[in-house]
Amino acid sequence: MHQPPGSHALRKGRYSEAGRIYLLTSVTQNRVPVFADWRLGRLLVREMRLLHDDERVNSLAWVIMPDHLHWLIELQQLPLDKLMRQLNSRSAIAINRACGGQGRLWQKGFHDHALRRDEDIQAVARYVIANPLRAGLVRRVGDYPLWDAVWL
Repeated sequence: MHQPPGSHALRKGRYSEAGRIYLLTSVTQNRVPVFADWRLGRLLVREMRLLHDDERVNSLAWVIMPDHLHWLIELQQLPLDKLMRQLNSRSAIAINRACGGQGRLWQKGFHDHALRRDEDIQAVARYVIANPLRAGLVRRVGDYPLWDAVWL
């Protein structure tokens, strides 16, 4: 299977620290705009909420773009790689079931950025949820159906 250039480097040096804030990004296989159908995006939201409700992660802000996810979290009990494997696996099962499809939904790997203690978490959250504006998908954040933040 073809891997995007540099994807092997996404796993080098990854460190998971409980209580740390991370910005995670995961991309659909071949950047297929699966979540252009907001109903499929809601299936991903359900899986994210289950991880939050099970106290595996504290979800702070997220936006689901047509072909990728940005998720600002406070890591709890799971290491990053296990958290993302669970989210990607569970969401792929739910979405494939809903579409009658099969196969890979997500590209292998994901990007993570551990926020420094001096970074403004709310500014990062605003950046995350403004993605649909920057992409020209909507004129106002409130018009986009697939985002949330704890500061509302």
